[in-house]
Amino acid sequence: MTALLLSVVAAIALGCQWLAWRIRLPAILFLLLAGLLAGPGLGLIDPDQLLGELLFPLVSLSVAIILFEGSLTLDLKEIRQQQRVVLKLVSIGALVTWAVIAVSCQWLFEPGWALSILFGALTVVTGPTVIAPMLKAIRPKSELGNILRWEGIVIDPVGALLVVVVYEFIVAHGQSSGIGNSLLAFVEIIAVGTVLGLLAGWLLGKVLARQWLPEYLQNLGTLASVMLVFSASNTLVHESGLLAVTLMGAWLANRRDIHIAEILNFKEELSLVLISGLFILLAARLNPEDILSLGWAPLALLALVQFVARPLSVWVSTLGSSLSIKDKLFLGWVAPRGIVAAAVSALFAIKLEQAGEPAARLLVPLTFCIIFGTVIFQSLSARVWARWLGVVEPARNGFLILGANKVGQAIAEILQKQQVPVLLADSNYELIQRARLAGLRTFFGNPLSDYAANRMDLSGIGKLLAVSPDQSINALACSHFREEFGEQKVFLLPTEAEKYLSEKHRAGAPLRGHALLAEELSWSELAYYLSCGYEFKSTRLSEEYSYSTFRETQPTAIPMMSISERGQVILRISAEDFNPAPGCRLISLSKPES
Repeated sequence: MTALLLSVVAAIALGCQWLAWRIRLPAILFLLLAGLLAGPGLGLIDPDQLLGELLFPLVSLSVAIILFEGSLTLDLKEIRQQQRVVLKLVSIGALVTWAVIAVSCQWLFEPGWALSILFGALTVVTGPTVIAPMLKAIRPKSELGNILRWEGIVIDPVGALLVVVVYEFIVAHGQSSGIGNSLLAFVEIIAVGTVLGLLAGWLLGKVLARQWLPEYLQNLGTLASVMLVFSASNTLVHESGLLAVTLMGAWLANRRDIHIAEILNFKEELSLVLISGLFILLAARLNPEDILSLGWAPLALLALVQFVARPLSVWVSTLGSSLSIKDKLFLGWVAPRGIVAAAVSALFAIKLEQAGEPAARLLVPLTFCIIFGTVIFQSLSARVWARWLGVVEPARNGFLILGANKVGQAIAEILQKQQVPVLLADSNYELIQRARLAGLRTFFGNPLSDYAANRMDLSGIGKLLAVSPDQSINALACSHFREEFGEQKVFLLPTEAEKYLSEKHRAGAPLRGHALLAEELSWSELAYYLSCGYEFKSTRLSEEYSYSTFRETQPTAIPMMSISERGQVILRISAEDFNPAPGCRLISLSKPES
């Protein structure tokens, strides 16, 4: 029966993730609703009965893995310009949020100052589990996205640290050692978490850099290391494990002698599984009556969190920064609560009830009210708010064109004339200089280099077109940018040699990308036509002048691509499937009129 119920959880998680992908809303919204429906709603899942004493150890380990995966993306180069803002948000800003929520909780519910302060610490955290999918849907400017992502990852261990300190004070309340115990817990968590995290990151970095683990064991070795470090740190000092794994991941992310791309991909996939299961199980433990018994007061608390605590925290943290008013207004809008708040509230509510604090039963329903409220409200409003403020990244309809030769430059010029963003990349300075003189946006260097990964501005760029005369460079570029843009958005123009190669002599399909012009025209043939005076032309199609009419009236023209009224570019990679609709602009290679 247990296996069947776990399979049901997996199926529900898949359905929620698919629905979130289709509707383009954060998956946590559907996962929480599904958990409520499957748990207290229909009575299908009882997590405490299903997993018993293993529930909270599994939740804790899962949260540690999720935080480690998030910290693997914390490259200091991304945030160097706004480093002070992030540090203030997770320190001064966190204290401001903590104070506002604690006062609001005591004013509305009167559970006692100790529990109000504990609740404030619980709900300080935002978390990568909800920030990352929300940022994908909103697509704010990279600077703002990086600030929110960094804050979400770093604030989780900070929030857990605050909760432990307050918990120690509550347990020792009335004793002379109460404050002393809290301060001692604070110092111990910082010391043990920092030392173990940095030491583990250094040791794992050495193991990976010196290839002491074969490549196929690196993912397993990393996962085992994270779980071991988290458990060992928590055994030494309770709740220091989150800090340890966060510092461990950040250390690895900023080493330049190891490649963590495969590890990061594995951890992202594992985190997706863990996040989906955790939210369903934790939501299934809720009792709706506990939430409904609170009346309208949670809505007032939510309003104070959204419109007072967060904006005030951002305003204090961004004083003296280079961020504009619109940037600050956007940052002050987005701060959804996630899995760490849900997991830690459930854990400490049980501990406090066992310690004789009956008001602790408020912690879980109140925390989930904040999670539900911030996720639902911000999921529905943040993208509209970002668009109204003008802080959304341009739509990624543009092309990164590898090769600033005559072919690449001609394609870039016609696309730019049609208002499609283009970036020409090449290591040949003479070709780049010519492209710059033609008014094209360029990148001088190898787009596959580490330098390009950190410096190349891809705002508005979402597709690759490799038109280098070297087929191996084209294949490498397609393989490299598949992860960045997606399999369906990497294209190349085949070289003369590649056009006639049999399948056994070609690069594999994952390396090759989609061939422009259905391989009927090679790079050298296109370059020859351009040198003979052929040029790219744009033709507006309509109901009266359709694509079939164009082919009949201009039989010598070679259709290359179509551009929709919304600016979406469709390249001609198959003669049969290419059929532009009326209203599109058709780009074709045409003979000179003379």
